[in-house]
Order: sequence, then C-alpha cells, then structure tokens
Amino acid sequence: MSKENTSIHNKRRNKIRLHHEGKYTLLYAGILAAVIISLAWMSKSTLYWGSYIVIAIVLVVYGILLNFFRCPIRMFNGPTNKSVVAPADGHVVVIEEVEETEYFHDRRLMVSIFMSLTNVHANWIPCEGTVVKVAHQDGNYLKAYLPKASTENERSMVVIRTPHGVEVMARQIAGAMARRIVTYAKEGEECFIDDHMGFIKFGSRVDVYLPLGTEVLVKMGQATVGDETLIARLQ
Repeated sequence: MSKENTSIHNKRRNKIRLHHEGKYTLLYAGILAAVIISLAWMSKSTLYWGSYIVIAIVLVVYGILLNFFRCPIRMFNGPTNKSVVAPADGHVVVIEEVEETEYFHDRRLMVSIFMSLTNVHANWIPCEGTVVKVAHQDGNYLKAYLPKASTENERSMVVIRTPHGVEVMARQIAGAMARRIVTYAKEGEECFIDDHMGFIKFGSRVDVYLPLGTEVLVKMGQATVGDETLIARLQ
C-alpha cells in the first residue's frame, strides 16, 4: 500500500459516526435527559448539590449511550483471500473445538469474541463469499461470556461460503442486557470484508465457527478490533 493510500486509510479509520440503529434510542434518551436536567436545574435553589449530582449522572449515562452507538469507518488493510477477520470489537473468550448442532452438525473450531458495554457493537462480515444461510433463534438472555450462551441465548447465524467452497459461520449472540439483534446479511447475496453484518444492542458476543485445521491467529484474552484484526487463515 502506498503512503498516499495509507494516509487515506488512516483518515477514514479515524472518522467516527453514530450508527443508525441508535437513532431513536439517542433521540428519546436525549429528550428524557433534557427534561431531567431542566427539572434538576430549576430545583438547584433548594437541592443545590443534589441537582448537580443528578445532572452529572444524566450526562454520564447519555455519554455512555453515545459511546455505545459509535460506528467507526474501517477498511481491512490486508489480503482478503482465505482471511477471516474479527467480526466485532472485544476480547477473545473462547478458542476450542466444539460440536456445532444447528447447521454443520459436526466438529468445528469456535472462536468467540465478547463485547462489553464500552465496545463498538456494530458487527462486520468476517470473510468474503456468498451468504448461504441466515437464521434467527429466540432464546434466553444469559451472560454472554458463559459457554451455554452459544446454544441457549437469543442468536442469529450467518453462514458464508467462500470462493474456495469453505463454509464459515458467524453467530451473533444476545447477552444479559441485549434485547435486540439486527442482521443485515441476506441469503444468496455476495458479501465482502468491510461490509456490516449487523448490530447487537448492549453487551453480547459473536462466535465464529471454522473448519478443523484452520490456522487461528489470535490468543485467549486478546483484544480484537472489528474488521481489522485477522483472527484466522483458512486452509
């Protein structure tokens, strides 16, 4: 990549916008915050420090919401052939061989990324190919980092068949606070790294299921950046 292209890439990478999924949440929360702050301000003559504390709490909570719905513009800076890129910001909490029972019905290598409340919650397509399966499953809202969350929580799967005929599944999983999973991928459509796969509102995780023998390039506890961290290389 040339210096000029690298500069353009870095400028785009550093540009932050708000995700459209947060439009109404931020609007209604902003109106509520404005009302509470106005009431607190009008009461400061009698409450004084109490009013300032209330205003501070409201501003902090709204700041957390703004942070949650941020959506950085990113471009994967590397070869896309046989690459599997992190679909989410967060930390790697699982790297293990598991029995996948909803689509593959065989042994797969699972890499799980847990997203905390402070992480970006936009999800990206992990590899290039064609979307062959999209399915949503209702379920519980256990803490997302628990092992059984993969099979018991509300979840949405996206299966991608690469140009080499390898199938990779990304599973969006709701957490204890998450109450809505949005998936943009559509069956039959071509998909590319840098495309948005979906969004999960408030604390959750994404599992990536890979064929056995796939070279995993991340370690347990490692921080990941969605659409930037290379997590695996397909055979």
